[in-house]
Amino acid sequence: MTPEALERSTKWLAQADLRPTRQRLSLATLLVGDGQDRHVTAEGLHAASVAAGDKVSLATVYNTLRAFCEAGLVQEVTVDGTRSYFDTRMDDHPHFYFEENGQLVDAATSELKIAALPTPPEGYEVAKLDVVVRLRKRG
Repeated sequence: MTPEALERSTKWLAQADLRPTRQRLSLATLLVGDGQDRHVTAEGLHAASVAAGDKVSLATVYNTLRAFCEAGLVQEVTVDGTRSYFDTRMDDHPHFYFEENGQLVDAATSELKIAALPTPPEGYEVAKLDVVVRLRKRG
């Protein structure tokens, strides 16, 4: 963990008023320590944490990612009913999901055109629109 990565991670947690516990700092550094956006699964983040020599349980990774979501630091992108990714890029943007390898990547927002949405039921408003374009190789 470089001093720059640690500082970036500490500031990232502080912007959401989250206490920088050892486990939060460790996971935050893996997520944002290099300043790049990430799309991770809990299992993938757990594996990266173990590979980095951190002792953290998968349950702790899930709980920490949920806390990061609730604090507005990451957003959950559900690809299907069984697979969720956690995205460090917080603006509204579409995604491509590659079915053959399970990779989720950002798609160009400028190319997405949504002409209209259905009218929500009485007393409701649209909170968020998730766009995940599933891709598979031809042939």
